[in-house]
Amino acid sequence: MSSTATVVARTPITPLDPVERGGWQVSARRSTADLTIADESPLAKVLVRGPFGGALRDIVGARFGRAARTEYAGTTVLAVGSGPGEWLVIGPPGAAGTLREHLESAAQNTGEFVSVLDQTHGRALIRLRGRRCADVLGKICGIDLHDGSTPDGAALRTSVAGLATDLVRDDGPGSTEPSYLLHCERSSGQYLFDVLLDAGAEFGIDVTGPESDT
Repeated sequence: MSSTATVVARTPITPLDPVERGGWQVSARRSTADLTIADESPLAKVLVRGPFGGALRDIVGARFGRAARTEYAGTTVLAVGSGPGEWLVIGPPGAAGTLREHLESAAQNTGEFVSVLDQTHGRALIRLRGRRCADVLGKICGIDLHDGSTPDGAALRTSVAGLATDLVRDDGPGSTEPSYLLHCERSSGQYLFDVLLDAGAEFGIDVTGPESDT
């Protein structure tokens, strides 16, 4: 008699109180602390590249240095202008295939050379939320991340704890507190998570589980 083993995807960050959710092993913790950190790596992550200033900017829905929520074929995504001619599209877990197909189809008639890659399993994504976010990041990053300099929707690529990181200010709909997404190579995910925990210790940082969508 044969049996089919259940395949569970694992992020590069070791979860506290692990549970399986949507085919991923994630943390079941729910913290009410004023400052929290969450592993959001299960979110779909699609990398799009094309000519800077070409038609892709309008197709993806974000300009360089900015992030915006938009909708692709009924799916809400966060589109990030992460570099010149480079975009990161973040969507719900399991949506990468749909997002990739939508972007490839939309780019077909542009006449531009475009690449669309599913990077979900190859990248780490961490969310830092709370009013002391800028203080935490200020200890390990040289960018001024307070409201006046880096408002909601700002996106940049910078060094965080010596690591090349996409940093996105993403407070979320209806939120009254700042929140940042940090996106890096999978191999550096645990390192970045641990450094953020250490930097936030004096501010009472606590680990919480991932949110269900973007």
